[in-house]
Amino acid sequence: MFEITKRRLLAAASIAAIVFAVPSTMAQDSGEGAGGQEPVKAGFVYVGPVGDFGWTYAHDQARQCMVEELGDSVETTFVENVAEGPDAERVIRQLAQDGADIVFTTSFGFGNPTVKVAQQFPDVKFEHATGFNPGGDNMALYNAKFYQGRAVLGTIAGMMSDSGKAGYIASFPIPEVVMGINAFQLAAQKQDPEFTTQVVWVNSWYDPAKEADAANALLSQGADVITQHTDSPAPLQAAEKAGAIAFGQASDMTSFAPNAHMTAIIDEWCPYYTKRVQAVMDGTWEPGNVWLGMEDGEVVMSPFNDAMPDDVKAAAQKVYDDTKAGNYEVFTGPIRDQSGEIRVPEGETMTEEELLKMDWYVEGVQS
Repeated sequence: MFEITKRRLLAAASIAAIVFAVPSTMAQDSGEGAGGQEPVKAGFVYVGPVGDFGWTYAHDQARQCMVEELGDSVETTFVENVAEGPDAERVIRQLAQDGADIVFTTSFGFGNPTVKVAQQFPDVKFEHATGFNPGGDNMALYNAKFYQGRAVLGTIAGMMSDSGKAGYIASFPIPEVVMGINAFQLAAQKQDPEFTTQVVWVNSWYDPAKEADAANALLSQGADVITQHTDSPAPLQAAEKAGAIAFGQASDMTSFAPNAHMTAIIDEWCPYYTKRVQAVMDGTWEPGNVWLGMEDGEVVMSPFNDAMPDDVKAAAQKVYDDTKAGNYEVFTGPIRDQSGEIRVPEGETMTEEELLKMDWYVEGVQS
């Protein structure tokens, strides 16, 4: 068991470079969007590079998708490789000063800087991904239930692992990451009661070298399944070389490890971004706090690898289908923590509020 400290949350300031991107979609020559109106200006702040093929890549693909949907009614700017800390506040403020109508800040550690800048620019809309601080009347929160996808991955791992041991490469000990580890372990444990998950914290969202080192260390300790809550394909490539199985993060990473990659959780942010920017255009935008999942089409799975046995595919698909239909919840008791204490009694299901504060491991997680 552990505590989540502010210092550890801010440790993601490992990438110092700040890159300002040219707006991806420009207004018409007249400077006007559809119907003669000025285009809505939307800014995006990314914690990693758009080429990470993981978290930031998924957000930027959604930004481009939103531009395709809304056309010249929107003009976007993004800033990548923004460290969680003072740099974030500076970048967010600069976007507001440069005339953004709405700013999306896409990492947990951007929360407090977003709140602070939102208070200074009451006429600008701000939206923070994966946060918990609602801010004021001009700030909204949005999140996705990634843990639902982790349950699909865990089901596959529990059925396909020969060693009964998975390695989990984790970024920072925040509830979003912890609940994903626990969901993975609980689902795997349903298939193999002796299954264990060994966690290695790399204290970075994106660091290919650290991620590869962590994967290799876990493989050398007997793991034959590698999963991750970090954003580069390096762990997958390590698994591919070792003949293990693995899972992509936030996007389909099959091309990096065609034999190891069983499936991936895909983050579908485009509908949300399109809806929220359209609301700014219509004058109907309101603050809110949403946590969307498979049932909303925001969390989906990439195609299953053909190498997966048919019974594994069927079991994984059933978890996905039942979750989407509201008939499966991985955090239903009985659930014990690492010490063996019952945390969730039989038949009870953890609430969203409890999940969003999760700071303990389930039985079978090793850290």
